[in-house]
Amino acid sequence: MSSLHLYDTLTRTTSAFTPIKEGQVGIYLCGATVQAPPHIGHVRSGVNFDILRRWLTKSGYNVTFIRNVTDIDDKILHKAVHEKSPWWAVAMKYERAFSDAYAALNVLPPTYEPRATGHITQMVELMQILIERGAAYAPGNGDVYLEVRKLSSYLTLSRQNVDDLLSAADADETFKKDPRDFALWKAAKPGDPSWPTPWGAGRPGWHLECSAMAHAYLGESFDIHGGGLDLIFPHHENEIAQSEAAGYGFAKRWLHNAWVTASGEKMSKSLGNSLQVHELLKTVRGIELRWYLGSAHYRSMLEFSHEALAESAVAFGRIETFLQRSVEILGHLPEPVVSKGFAAAMNNDLAVPEALAGISEALRLGNIAITAMDKAGITASAAEIRGALDVLGCDPFDPAFASAGASQDLNSALDGTIKLALEQREAARVRKDFAAADAIRDGLVALGITIEDSAQGPRWSITRSESK
Repeated sequence: MSSLHLYDTLTRTTSAFTPIKEGQVGIYLCGATVQAPPHIGHVRSGVNFDILRRWLTKSGYNVTFIRNVTDIDDKILHKAVHEKSPWWAVAMKYERAFSDAYAALNVLPPTYEPRATGHITQMVELMQILIERGAAYAPGNGDVYLEVRKLSSYLTLSRQNVDDLLSAADADETFKKDPRDFALWKAAKPGDPSWPTPWGAGRPGWHLECSAMAHAYLGESFDIHGGGLDLIFPHHENEIAQSEAAGYGFAKRWLHNAWVTASGEKMSKSLGNSLQVHELLKTVRGIELRWYLGSAHYRSMLEFSHEALAESAVAFGRIETFLQRSVEILGHLPEPVVSKGFAAAMNNDLAVPEALAGISEALRLGNIAITAMDKAGITASAAEIRGALDVLGCDPFDPAFASAGASQDLNSALDGTIKLALEQREAARVRKDFAAADAIRDGLVALGITIEDSAQGPRWSITRSESK
């Protein structure tokens, strides 16, 4: 498979990817509703679609990547009451929490990151088009609804029957023509934020904002729309309904990442704060958490456990150790090279597990080359591994990880302190004071620092304790 093939949720098939415009790819990813700190179920989507974006870029495409922020929503308003803060302050606080989480996991910033509240004008224009085309109606109370039974293509993504649907519980059904009609615009309630429209003051429905923003930044048709499986219905179905009713071609391909589960259940806030990104980053580094979240196929459920995360971090540590030893031996860092095997795996619907098998083989051959001091073999393996890690966003030499937050200064201080201790240990060995040398080594080990003596000198790493 020489060209990129991707699965399409709409057709339920994997097929060759051909962009609308040669050399250009437009992607819209449904981003966060910023009403709580992000947990790893949230950021898995960011990691998965960041890998897609990186692979498209590596393959020579110019990618325009849009990831929106839903900063007005029922959940945000409820959280504002609970926290006794203005709704906009709640939205901004958690938007920053998401931005911090993405940065810690080396998720590239989107080309544009539009907020819903910044695009009310585009939403009003879209509603005007829908009303003029007879697809939407304003009953006079300030609400605006989409009339779903007028849309022959409705529910083609989730493959449901409209008669089997429950009422769209997003507004007062008194004003609906059909209980299944969903709200494009919600009339203002006392104390809630609102914006003026020809039909009355109010605020946008959840689905309307994405159709309006996708159109504003990517045009009437674009290549890929992404999001989590839980968004297929109703959110993505309703996006399609709005956009196609307005005459837009909208998304040509739909990609959905599977959930992170815990004990077989979808990851959610009810599972506790321990699964929030900022809490997990107290136990593993950002690069290790990204490696874990990106290691499964994006369409496969990822069953989370702290034990599995720790094991994944240890496995990634072996890769890092090889690359560090390679630099020590070669005296330089080999440039990344994308192997044919890695390219074939990624072109097969981003088959990351297949790609990881190739990394494991390159690591095995690289360690053999180190034992034999085969510099050509070391270079080849290190270059192949770096080529893969670059696309997966997990290259330990990426400055994004080296400069992540205040930890850079701490890591530099730690590295300098340990190197000083090792120099003292080496000086003790030179003067044959082996008791002092052993004492220094034992002291470092007691602090969780593993020392490995090699032909190139002593090497240290942090010992990982087993998860409780």
